[in-house]
Amino acid sequence: MAKKQKFPYLLGSKWTANQKNWGWRHFQVVNRKNQGKWVFAELVASCDPTVRFWLNAQQLQDRALWQPGWQSTQELEDID
Repeated sequence: MAKKQKFPYLLGSKWTANQKNWGWRHFQVVNRKNQGKWVFAELVASCDPTVRFWLNAQQLQDRALWQPGWQSTQELEDID
């Protein structure tokens, strides 16, 4: 039996950082990488495709750091 893939909908997903990362808040996952038991996501800033970084996909589940989808600044303030 095949092992269930962790984070199957990761690729192409959109995320909003609660704090700015490299000057931006809105990111999209453009690549994924499995390393042992860890899954990593490559995020690209939606407004600046030169801003790219790898992140442990587990961190995207932390609502103190990331919100799913692209949230407006007002929506982020409402969450706090």
